[in-house]
Amino acid sequence: MENKQVTAATNGNVYIPMSERDGAESVVYFTRDLSAEGLRRMYERVSGGMAGKVGIKLHTGEEHGPNIIPRPWVRELVERELPDATIVETNTYYAGDRDTTEKHRHTLEVNGWTFCPVDIMDEDGATTFPVSGGRWFSEMHVGKNLAHYDSLFVLTHFKGHAMGGFGGSAKNIGIGCVDGKIGKKEIHAHPGEGQWSIAQEELMERMVESAKATVDHFGEHITFVNVLRNMSVSCDCEGTAAAPVVTPNIGIVASTDICAVDAASVDLVYALKPEERHDLVERMESRHGLRQISYMHELGMGNWRYRLVDIDHGDAEIQLADAVAGVEPFEG
Repeated sequence: MENKQVTAATNGNVYIPMSERDGAESVVYFTRDLSAEGLRRMYERVSGGMAGKVGIKLHTGEEHGPNIIPRPWVRELVERELPDATIVETNTYYAGDRDTTEKHRHTLEVNGWTFCPVDIMDEDGATTFPVSGGRWFSEMHVGKNLAHYDSLFVLTHFKGHAMGGFGGSAKNIGIGCVDGKIGKKEIHAHPGEGQWSIAQEELMERMVESAKATVDHFGEHITFVNVLRNMSVSCDCEGTAAAPVVTPNIGIVASTDICAVDAASVDLVYALKPEERHDLVERMESRHGLRQISYMHELGMGNWRYRLVDIDHGDAEIQLADAVAGVEPFEG
């Protein structure tokens, strides 16, 4: 149920560095190894809560999308670590290659997601998960089949987004787990107004509350890996129309804390040189997307402070500048 008697926060366009954040710290693991083995090693670090029936929530992309997480990486991970897992998705709110189940199934085949089962969770409608402590919602409509899973592995391609500023773990589940007909509309549009009538801080807060419904549902049985590779300012939902990538590849981060893993991803981008980060930072700030991080912190979804642990060098704690030192310009 939606509550319209509230007002969104402001300053979602203002970056708050770690030195100005309060509260406890979580652990975020980091590797520069952008490969199937790097992904597998990162998953191992945060997989302790994965039990029972496991869903893998990732963005499978529009047809021939050039920037999605490489299918061979995911296939190897599934075969070696998650042989009984299922990729989980929902149909889109916008018109495209995945707005109906029939088109979505075809797009999955085109993009090569054929090596394990794929559950389009809203194929048979929606169910509701409660939103605890939300300002905008008391419940959120999610794909009906999400309730059938015991654990959720949130595997996210971190990148820009046309409305969200950036797409991290919060966007992956806050939009990607809700059903295409009700939930996504509740986040994006006021009743009786345009399809995309909600933007900036209000959109971020609604999306984060939606993500909280899923995080709370799974409790200790949800974990997060963000892949900072091929970071176009465009989301994978734009497919082949995505803006060319100009931001250097950075690596992979992982945590059991959704706020910390997205905060670290944003911070790593800001740690790049000004000319390297310019486009992606402009996208984040112009859409007021940084409100995602501060609102997750306010809602108690995790910590926006963290220790960055470098698994490439004996689990040494490193600074953000060290993590991005020596990154190479993106060459396609």
